[in-house]
Amino acid sequence: MERPNGDGTPAPDAPEMLIDQAVLRLRRIWAKPRLHRELQAQLDTGERLYLSHVLVIHAVGRALDAGAEEVTVGAVAERLDVDPSTASRLVADSIEAGYVVRRASTVDARRAPLELSAAGRRVMAATQRHRTRYFGRLMRDWTEHERSEFARLLSRFAAAAIASPPDITRPDETETDAERPG
Repeated sequence: MERPNGDGTPAPDAPEMLIDQAVLRLRRIWAKPRLHRELQAQLDTGERLYLSHVLVIHAVGRALDAGAEEVTVGAVAERLDVDPSTASRLVADSIEAGYVVRRASTVDARRAPLELSAAGRRVMAATQRHRTRYFGRLMRDWTEHERSEFARLLSRFAAAAIASPPDITRPDETETDAERPG
């Protein structure tokens, strides 16, 4: 679908436009500083808590939960899909805030693997609990089938987005099949 002016933009009610709007709105929900201030106050960590801390905490925690022997800055970069230098800054800030700690490697003395501090574990548990309760509340009138199907489709969508990130330097890759000259 295109707008009547023919600029190639999908119609406002096209699925791609509705998804775009929904994703942007959801992103704004989780980025609100108020949520992190309230969580910080509830947990009484004594340190500031930003979205970047939560992202690093979950990257480290989930890697450990998945059985990783050691979690490095490189592993955090991969999980967050950021450059290693960015991950290094995010991890350093999370260490300074007291949510992540470095420990001695049992595999390689040159490495300094990461783990969660007690405060980091509390933040991880609290944020997971908060999000899952929130999602449960939003979907309380959904059937179990609807919840399962939504989880399946959203997971599939997220996996596809991660596997094939957008590249605006290659417009032919961002066109849908219907938009390609044929």
